[in-house]
Amino acid sequence: MTTIINANPSETWTGLAESSDAILVDVRTNAEWSFVGIPDLSPVNKQVKLIEWNQFPTMAQNEEFASQLMDDLNGSAPSNVYFLCRSGVRSLAAAALMIDVFAAQGWSVNCINVTEGFEGDLDSDVHRGKLNGWKARGLAWRQS
Repeated sequence: MTTIINANPSETWTGLAESSDAILVDVRTNAEWSFVGIPDLSPVNKQVKLIEWNQFPTMAQNEEFASQLMDDLNGSAPSNVYFLCRSGVRSLAAAALMIDVFAAQGWSVNCINVTEGFEGDLDSDVHRGKLNGWKARGLAWRQS
């Protein structure tokens, strides 16, 4: 059985830069992409794939998540798929689901959870974005 690999945001950036077929799937909500921002992968000549794990505003799980990602891949199995959310919880669930989906296709794909997420853990003032995470590590991002 394949297990989920964990990588922090800096390791994720390096992995995306070094592997031509590696992809990043941001599983946060449309509202988060709009108000908090999204990773900017243009320096590594890639685009982040935006697929909600939970659908805003109801936060119901997106039952079409796997099929949306598979449609986006268009029959091509990447070597590494990195999953990103706010703090690493939803992305872990998405990675776990996709391990089984990829295996059912006969694909050997590394499903990688981006620990710390886009905004990172809560700091002592109960704020995100300063302690760790994609933004706090100074990785490229933009407002959508």
